[in-house]
Amino acid sequence: MSTDAAPHSSDGDDPGPLAGDHRFQVLVDAIKDYAIYLLDEKGHVSSWNTGAQRLKGYTAEEIMGQHFSRFYTPEDIDAGLPARALATARAQGKFEAQGWRVRKDETRFWTSVHIEPVLELDGRVIGFAKVTRDMSEMLHSERALIASEERFRLLVQGVRDYAIYMLDPVGRVSNWNAGAQLIKGYAAHEILGQHFSRFYTPEDRQRGEPARALQVALSQRKYESEAWRLRKDGSRFWASVVIDPLYDEQGQHIGFAKITRDITERKRAQDDMDRARDALAHAQKLEAIGRLTGGVAHDFNNLLTIIRSSAELLRRTGHDEVRRARYVQAIADTADRAALLTRQLLAFARQQPLRPEVFRPDARITAMTQMIETLLGATVRLEMQFPDSLGPVEADAGQFDTAILNMVINARDAMPQGGRLRISARDADNVPSVRAHAAAPGQFVAISLEDSGSGIDPGAIERIFEPFFTTKPVNKGTGLGLSQAYGFAKQSGGEIDVSSRAGEGTCFTLYLRRATGQPLVADPEAVATRPEPNRPLSILMVEDNNEIGEFGLGLLTEMGHSAVRVANADAALSLLQDQHDDFDLVFTDVVMPGKNGFELAKEIRLRWPDLPVALTSGYSHVLADDRSREFELLHKPYSLRELQALFERVVPRSRESRRISP
Repeated sequence: MSTDAAPHSSDGDDPGPLAGDHRFQVLVDAIKDYAIYLLDEKGHVSSWNTGAQRLKGYTAEEIMGQHFSRFYTPEDIDAGLPARALATARAQGKFEAQGWRVRKDETRFWTSVHIEPVLELDGRVIGFAKVTRDMSEMLHSERALIASEERFRLLVQGVRDYAIYMLDPVGRVSNWNAGAQLIKGYAAHEILGQHFSRFYTPEDRQRGEPARALQVALSQRKYESEAWRLRKDGSRFWASVVIDPLYDEQGQHIGFAKITRDITERKRAQDDMDRARDALAHAQKLEAIGRLTGGVAHDFNNLLTIIRSSAELLRRTGHDEVRRARYVQAIADTADRAALLTRQLLAFARQQPLRPEVFRPDARITAMTQMIETLLGATVRLEMQFPDSLGPVEADAGQFDTAILNMVINARDAMPQGGRLRISARDADNVPSVRAHAAAPGQFVAISLEDSGSGIDPGAIERIFEPFFTTKPVNKGTGLGLSQAYGFAKQSGGEIDVSSRAGEGTCFTLYLRRATGQPLVADPEAVATRPEPNRPLSILMVEDNNEIGEFGLGLLTEMGHSAVRVANADAALSLLQDQHDDFDLVFTDVVMPGKNGFELAKEIRLRWPDLPVALTSGYSHVLADDRSREFELLHKPYSLRELQALFERVVPRSRESRRISP
């Protein structure tokens, strides 16, 4: 920057005007991001800094004395912009603008320009100070942003399958795309500024669903749902809705972004599929019930035929005790098989809770040898192999017996011409990985039943444990046997595995968890040979069915007990009010009109805690009720020995001796 000031000297520390101008020139030249220079009053360049040279490409020698209009584009020169800029600065004290400028190499760049007049002391304009900044990068960024926003706007507006729009912080619609108009039926001018709750059904608005949706979006940063929404014409459509909260750069909540999609057709298709699936399931259920009914009816009719024929033959035997004993045994065995079928049905229906006990599986199977041989018939040879060191298991002993017999029956049916069945057991080091879920070495006992029958077709082996699935002819089985064994294994925390080769036989292996304690359940063989205790008791029997009640009284009398029967819980409580000390036990059915057996037992426990109560029922829901664990429960049908064993467990000796003592 030049000056016309005269030289000046001083004897003091004042550096003088020349030194001050020099420092100012150094300062201006140090600025490289701004072109800072002076123009004379007609617009000719009179000073030039380093930033001006860098931005415009001219050295000071090349540009000094040149008119500043050479930096303007031809179109701006034709429009008189340079002269107008100086005139504006002169008249208004400054001129500010942005525009294109031209470098020495004729390339253009976008600038921010500031021009101010330079005044003499008397106010005359003697020139202009001009500051120029290169804004090309900012212009490119702004243009890119504008282009991006425009492309995004076009994208949003071009989407027709989705309603994409914004809400203000209270839920009013602030913009609207073509998809929103197509789906909801409103034009932009009809809906802008309206609250978005008008898209909701009256019932949803009444429940406050619109407000809840915005609250969930704010608290969880997103709201998603599927529900019915309303169009302008009042028709409903099934919508998939997403709402996201929007925040500005300072983190202030400024509204919501809302996306809605019409998925009515998809819902209709899904509903149609669900209805078809339900119809198929219903048809399958009816088919399964038909197969179950046919199979059970077939089996029960066979059992009833044996019982009825044996009873009729008993009338004709006279005093032939051998034949009488044979027919009586046939009735007893057939009743056991009927009870087994009932337990099988209850286990399948999950209506018979498991009662885990500790027992030796080899002892249970050995005790069933006669029954197993009877089921197999003379053409099938039975082999058993159990090691002496076999440990006990913890499971439901009765369900274990049922599972074994079901697998025995399955093996028998696979050998119609005869063959061999080997039952063995061992301590299992592991469970096959195809079914195991948490098996550890030494935790299981494996009981295997291996037959020499026809084997299982590979296409059926994956379905053999399914309820009602059977490869047997119609009316030759219910398809529940193996499913009961499978369910028992799973409920007991064990597994069941099968291996088979067509024409060579099948091996089922039941894995049950080993027990650490000693067997607590007496072996069936020992129970069968135990003499009946001769211990007469005074029993109050509660039974609403007259036939069962009369038969029960006779049974108790035959066993040597003294029994009184009442028909319901209220009658029992009324009798006990004055005579509870006269009874050793209350033996009550569970399913009765009015108070049921559970309620009666609890009332007795509350009033007379020393009076024992035992329950009996064959009703499936009762057997599955957790309350059945609070009292001794004897499942119907039951044998004399099971009944006597129940009395022995329930009635303490001290009570009997107290009652009969003077």
